[in-house]
Amino acid sequence: MRSVLIGLSTSNEPQGARRGLAFDIGLGMLVLVVVGTAITANLEVEGSSPSPAAYAFGALLGSLMLLRRRWPVGTLLVTAAALIVYYMLDYPPVGLAVPVAAALYSAAEQGRLYWAIGTAGALLLISTAVRISEGDDLAYLLGFEFAGSAGLMATVIALGDGVRSRRNWRAELGKQARAAELEREREAARKVEQERLRIARDLHDLLAHTVSIISLHTDVAREALRDDPDTAQRSLVSARTACSDVVRELRATLGALRGTDGAHVPAPGLDRLAELVDTATAAGLRVRVRTTGSPAPLPAISDATAYRVVQEALSNVLRHADARTVHIELDYREDAVVLRIEDDGRGSGQQPDSAGWGIVGMRERLALLGGELRARPRPGGGFLVQARIPEQA
Repeated sequence: MRSVLIGLSTSNEPQGARRGLAFDIGLGMLVLVVVGTAITANLEVEGSSPSPAAYAFGALLGSLMLLRRRWPVGTLLVTAAALIVYYMLDYPPVGLAVPVAAALYSAAEQGRLYWAIGTAGALLLISTAVRISEGDDLAYLLGFEFAGSAGLMATVIALGDGVRSRRNWRAELGKQARAAELEREREAARKVEQERLRIARDLHDLLAHTVSIISLHTDVAREALRDDPDTAQRSLVSARTACSDVVRELRATLGALRGTDGAHVPAPGLDRLAELVDTATAAGLRVRVRTTGSPAPLPAISDATAYRVVQEALSNVLRHADARTVHIELDYREDAVVLRIEDDGRGSGQQPDSAGWGIVGMRERLALLGGELRARPRPGGGFLVQARIPEQA
């Protein structure tokens, strides 16, 4: 999107430059026509023939409009100086405000407001002082000429400043729109990254747990195949069930990635804790579950996180701990649920998933919820995983 905006702005620059040049040429022609008309009108009144030099001043003022964008202050000062020289040469009067109106507008439009006001004030003071010294009627001079010239100058300056302000306002709106678009793109990318990490954690937990169960049951089946066919058969059935469960959840994950609602399956929660316990028990562990406090429904994301923490902890016990017993405690508090998973395995010699992402994944899940995880060997042997999961996710 950003490259598209840059491309559009670049392609619009030549067109905008052509429009600006056409406007400046039109403005210069207008200045020439207005000044030339004023000169011709005064000559007809006085009955004298037009002077080419007088019209040359009109052409000079008009041609300065081609430079007004690059040198607005210079255009204004040269226009004011040319007008003073014009009157010093005693050419037909063309007024004060009209010849410099375009230059005043240009200076104000380009952000040179103080220069425009100062130049207009200086011209008014000089013109008024000269005409008073020549004996012009003060009532007519101050009540009509001065007021009319000052009003016209103030109008064109205000018009130029208004055009500049509106142009800057529109540019700021465009900048804010581009910034908002970039922020939306960043937010969308952040959400995609978070969803990618969530799916990666889910797949890791699911596959690690299932592979551990299948591996244990197939080992049991291999050892008991000749001496205890019934035990071997039960182990193979458990392994087959684990395969079916993982296939179902993988399909649900792929359906979520593809956005197909029909393949959506709700995320697992603590209501499926019994399934984890049964699976671990079938793998040869003695699992004891204890609940304290007042159980209450958890938000979906907190519930799923609690399930994944227990699942990953049991997977680590099955793969690394060489344990016989696991204690799972759910402590429901006012603002959080505290999970404790303890085993009687190797303890200090156990480093669960040290080369993988299990513990890292659990920490990331809890960090997103504002929770915390503690995973360490127990002093008396075994390993402890303790997770605090806020109830308000």
